[in-house]
Amino acid sequence: MVTKTEETELNRLEIQVDNGGGGAWEYLCLVRKLKVRRSDKVLKHGLSILNDPKKRSNLGPEEWTLYEQVAVAAMDCQCLDVAKDCIKVLQKRFPESKRVGRLEGMLLESKGSWAEAEKAYSSLLEENPFDQVVLKRRVAMAKAQGNMSGAIEWLNKYLETFMADHDAWRELAEIYVSLQMYKQAAYCYEELILSQPTLPLYHLAYAEVLYTLGGLENLQTAKKYYASTIDLTGGKNTRALFGICLCTSAIGQLTKGRNKEEKESPELHSLAATALEKIYKQRAPTKLPLLNSALKGLKI
Repeated sequence: MVTKTEETELNRLEIQVDNGGGGAWEYLCLVRKLKVRRSDKVLKHGLSILNDPKKRSNLGPEEWTLYEQVAVAAMDCQCLDVAKDCIKVLQKRFPESKRVGRLEGMLLESKGSWAEAEKAYSSLLEENPFDQVVLKRRVAMAKAQGNMSGAIEWLNKYLETFMADHDAWRELAEIYVSLQMYKQAAYCYEELILSQPTLPLYHLAYAEVLYTLGGLENLQTAKKYYASTIDLTGGKNTRALFGICLCTSAIGQLTKGRNKEEKESPELHSLAATALEKIYKQRAPTKLPLLNSALKGLKI
C-alpha cells in the first residue's frame, strides 16, 4: 500500500519530469518500486530514455528492466507496436527467458488472441507449475473475457498453493460480491482479517457483506465489525458510523416485541449519530439536514 509520503514524492517527481525538470529515471524507478500504474507517463518518459543511445547506455543492466517496464505500459496504452519492439529486443538478449515468455503471453492477451495466450501460459506452467505471475495472468484473462466463473476457479486453485496472497483473497472477495455470492465473499474477508487484523478496510468490507446477508446473527456480527472499523480509524470512518446506525435499526426491527434483555441497546447508535453530525458540520454543513432526516428515519 502506497503511503501519503510516497504518493507526494511520486507526484512531485511526475510534475518535475512533465515540465522538463529532469529525473525521468528516478520517476520510473519509483513507479516500479511502488507498483503503481502510470502507464501513459511510463511510456512517454521511458521511450525518451530508450530512444536516446547515451541515456540508455548509462543505465547499464537496468536497460533491460526499462524495456520490460515500457513494454507493459505500452500494452496498457494499446501501443502494441511499441510493446512488440521492446519484447523483440528482450527476446534477442534473453532468448530462453521465461520472464520474456510471460511478456509474449501478455502481448497475445492485448491483441485478444486468447487461445494463443492460453497456449503460451500452459507451456510456461509445464516448466514451472508454481509461476505466480502466469497463474495470475490466467485469472486476468478470464476476467477480461467476462468469464467470472473461470476467474473464480483459477483464483481458488491459485490460493490452494499461495494462501498468504492477500491481494488474491481480496480480488476473489470482490468477484463474489459482484456476483452477489455474499457467503463466499464473507469467507474471503474472514481470511483477510485473520492475516491482517489491523487493516480497517477488511473489517468494513466484512461488516457490509454481513449486513447485506441480513438475519439477526449476521447483523449483530456486522455491528461488531463496524465498531472495530471505527476503533481502527479513530472514529472517522463515516461508512462504519452509518453502518452502526443501520444495524441497530435493523436489529431493533427483528427483536421488536421481545424481552428487554434481548433488545439492542441504543447507546452505540446514539454515539455514532453524534459522531456523524460532528463530521458533517465540519466537512459538509449544507448536507447536515439530509443526514438528520436520514437518521430520524431509522427506527430504533
